[in-house]
Amino acid sequence: MSGRGVSTYRNMSRAFWDLYDDFKADGHSEYWLKGGRGSTKSSAISLMMIMGILRDPDANAIAYRRVGNTCKDSVYAQLGWAISVLGISHLFKFYRSPLEIVYMPTGQRILFRGADDPMKSKSIKLDRGYFKFLWFEELSEFRGMEDIRVIKQSAFRGVERGVTFYSYNPPRSAQAWVNAEGMKHIEERLVHESTYLDVPRDWLGEQFLADAESLRKTNYRAYENEYLGNITGTGGQVFDNLELRTITEEEIEALEDFHNGLDFGFAVDPDAFTRWGFSRKTRRLFAIREYYGSQTLTDTLASKVKQLGESEVVYADSEDPRMIAELRQRGVSAVGVKKGPGSVEHGIRWLQNLGAIVVDPARTPNIAREFRLYEYTKDRQGNFLPDVPDKDNHTIDSCRYAMRPVMDNESMSAPPPDYGNDRESYWR
Repeated sequence: MSGRGVSTYRNMSRAFWDLYDDFKADGHSEYWLKGGRGSTKSSAISLMMIMGILRDPDANAIAYRRVGNTCKDSVYAQLGWAISVLGISHLFKFYRSPLEIVYMPTGQRILFRGADDPMKSKSIKLDRGYFKFLWFEELSEFRGMEDIRVIKQSAFRGVERGVTFYSYNPPRSAQAWVNAEGMKHIEERLVHESTYLDVPRDWLGEQFLADAESLRKTNYRAYENEYLGNITGTGGQVFDNLELRTITEEEIEALEDFHNGLDFGFAVDPDAFTRWGFSRKTRRLFAIREYYGSQTLTDTLASKVKQLGESEVVYADSEDPRMIAELRQRGVSAVGVKKGPGSVEHGIRWLQNLGAIVVDPARTPNIAREFRLYEYTKDRQGNFLPDVPDKDNHTIDSCRYAMRPVMDNESMSAPPPDYGNDRESYWR
C-alpha cells in the first residue's frame, strides 16, 4: 500500500484513501462527503473520527442527526462498528441512556445529539479536553447552514482548530440548500464524491446490488439520484415521477394487486380514501379511485369505503383509534398504520423511487391536484428546504398508508458491512 498502514485502510473503500491522508495531515477543517446509497461514506467518517480521538488524547466528538432519537440506529451504531473492526472494543464503554461512547484509557467522550433545537448545544459541557470533531449525518435533513453554524459556534467555542464531517445524499432538486452550499468554493472545505460502484461488490451483498439494478431498469432517474448521488431535478416538485394521463380499464385489469388507504379529516380537513393498483414488475403505481369529503358522517364514510375499496383491507391513520373502531363496527376491515420518527420521509422517498405514479385527473381529480402541486417548503429567501409540508397532502398520506405493507416488505437500506477485524496499529 505504498507505506500506508493496514488496519484502517483495509476497512475503508479505496475511494476514501486520499481523503483519509488529507485528514491525517490536518489538510482541511471541513470534509463534505456526498454520494449515493452504499458508497460507505458514513463508514469512512466513523473510522476517521475514531482514529482522530486515538491520536489526540484531549479530543472529544459529537455526532448529530436532525432528530435526536434517530442517532441510536445510525451514527451510534456506525461508530460502534468502526471501533469493532479496529479491534479495540475492549477499550470503549458504550452507554445507551443517554447515548454516549467513552474511551476508557483517557475518558474521552463521543456524544450524540439532535438538532431539533440548535440552541441546546450551548449547554453541553465536558469534564476534560475539548470538542475537536463534529459529524452531521444526513445533512440534507437539516434546515440549513444557519442551524449548523449555531451548533458549531457552541461546540467549538475556544477551540483553535476543529474538524467537521458532513455526509449526505444530494437531494433531487438543484435548489435544495445543501446542493447549493456544497458547490461553494471554500478554502478550508474538501468536497468528496462517491458511489456504490467504488465499493467492492462483496461488501455490499447481492440483495443491495439487485435492488440497485432493479431501480436502474425501472426508474433510471431515481437510480441516478438514489445510488449515483446525482442532482436530477431543478425545482421543488416532490414527485417528479408523476405521470398525469388517461388510465384504461385494460391497464387496471393487468395490475397485480390493489391497496386501500384512508386519511381521516379533522375539523375542516377532508377524509381522503384512495385505492391504488401496483405493478411489482415495473414498479408503477396507479391511482384507481378516491373519496374526498369534509365532515363526512361515519355511516356515509363506511359505506363509501366499502364500495370503493371492494370490502378489502383499508390501512388508516392510527392516530384515531376511535374512528377505526367505529368503521370496523360498520363492516370496514380497517387497520391502523403505526407511525414514528421518519415515517413520512420514508414513505415519500419510497414513492419518489417508483417507476411512475400514474394518475388520471378524470378518475381521481383530488389525487392529481395534490400530487401535482406538492412542493418542498421554502425559506425566507425562496430556497427549497428538505422538508415536505404538512398541508394539502391528504391523498398523499392516504397513499402512504395504503402502500405501507409493500414498503415494509421491501429492503430500503443495507446494514453497515462487516469488513473484518484487525488489531494492528491504531493510527493507520
